This record gives sequence, structure tokens and C-alpha cells, in this order.
Amino acid sequence: MKKLIPILLIALVISYVSSCEKDDICVDGDTPYLVIGFYNIEDTASFKRVTSLRVRGIDNDSILDNDSFNDRATSPDSILVPLRTNTTNTLYEFIYNSAANSDTGLETGNIDTLSISYSTREAFVSRACGFVMNYDGVNIALPESASNWIQDISVVQSTVENTNNIHVKIFH
Repeated sequence: MKKLIPILLIALVISYVSSCEKDDICVDGDTPYLVIGFYNIEDTASFKRVTSLRVRGIDNDSILDNDSFNDRATSPDSILVPLRTNTTNTLYEFIYNSAANSDTGLETGNIDTLSISYSTREAFVSRACGFVMNYDGVNIALPESASNWIQDISVVQSTVENTNNIHVKIFH
């Protein structure tokens, strides 16, 4: 009997340890942002910072303010913009020299509206992370106007699978 108890304890410990699952931690499980860089229209290879930029979502009336960009940023040369996952179009207002009118509180500055169209594709990352959304065929439209501060737009990468590179160049 004394020999049977240690054998049972060892068997119990082995079965307990073998039944444990390893912890799954999700490191790369975020849906990527669209990376937009701002460039000089006269020297298309160099960045040009944007003075007091505000980015406002038209569909949900939200102000873009995340880890990579603060509202009315002093002079960003690139920003990360989230795209909607439940539709194939996202609308943003890019406001140059953004400020609030001290009397009315209304937005002042030069407002350009960008329509970003794309198709969505789910991609499996891992068991811990599940699926993320990737975007294919990114295209950006800017209605022409004499008052546009954005003078040209170039889509560098039409597929958004990560946030490592610039996907869109905005020239101003």
C-alpha cells in the first residue's frame, strides 16, 4: 500500500501537468491602420509637415486622436488612420490650420474631404489573436476645389496589411 500511494501521486501530478494548456498571448492581432504621409508638392521626395492638423470622421463625427496622432497636432509628417471594417468606404475631413472660432466654436481652417474606398479581407493571425481585417484596392478621392490645400494624392500601396510603410502620399 505504501508503494501504491507515491505511484498514484506521481500519476496524478503527471496527468494534471499534461492537461494544462499553454498561455496564448496575442502580440500581432491588431487590424492595421492606413498610413498617410505628407509631402512637399515642389519636392515630392521630402516630407512637409502640416500645421495644426485635425482629422475628423464624417460617418461617425469623431475626431482622430490616437497613439500616433494628437488632435490639432502641431506639425505631423505622417499619421495612422483607421478604416471602417463594416463597410467599404470611409470619409474623413482633413483640416489644415485647424482652430475653433472663439465666438461660435465652429471649425476654422481649410477643410478637404477625402473618400477612401477599399475592399475588406479577413486574415487569420493565430488562435490567441483570431482574425484581423486587411484592406485591398485602396483608392482615395478628393473633390476638386479652388480652395483645396491638398494638391495631389498618390496611393503607394493599395493593400493594407501592416503599418510599417506609407500607403498614401498627400502632396501639399
